[in-house]
Amino acid sequence: MFNLIRRDVILQKRQLLIFLPFILVFIFLNVPPVLVILVACIFIPYNTYAYDEKAETNILLNSLPYTRKEIIASRYLGAVAYMFLSIGLASFSLYMFNKTFTIMDIVIGGGLFLLFGALTFPIFYIFKPGYITTFVLISFILLTWISQPVTSFILGHLPVITEFVDNLSMTFIYIATTIAILSLYGISWGVSTLIYLRKEF
Repeated sequence: MFNLIRRDVILQKRQLLIFLPFILVFIFLNVPPVLVILVACIFIPYNTYAYDEKAETNILLNSLPYTRKEIIASRYLGAVAYMFLSIGLASFSLYMFNKTFTIMDIVIGGGLFLLFGALTFPIFYIFKPGYITTFVLISFILLTWISQPVTSFILGHLPVITEFVDNLSMTFIYIATTIAILSLYGISWGVSTLIYLRKEF
């Protein structure tokens, strides 16, 4: 299964050459550190899905001595591994250019990536290859754009929610959010596995 994860890096080594310049563009544009880290985390996993869409890699993967469960596991575990690698590179880049960021920026950026991945990874196994990656990335941009005003609106017009959140300790909020995101990621993994097991190539 490790070889499947390594395969993703080997296949897109040319795209990886633009990874750092891509991140630096966001840093120079003074994009908030959370978004820099989130975009960095998204780069490799979604590039892999984009490549597989064009090359119809699933036919090749199913001819190799790997079970379908192992193929899906490599995608989900690989995404986590690339997330840590991306966080490290993004943090180093932010530090080198004297951009202020905190541990919370890293945690929130990583958490948002896992949440976004949990919601979108199964889509690649439900629909036929084509323009899924483009659709997902456009959705990401739109969600990023509207998330702040939507959150501000909800908190401003629903005082009950605001009061409830204010009464919770930050430690409880962080732990509950972490458990919720990891649980959703695990459910997403299970859903993708079930879909992939029944899919015909």
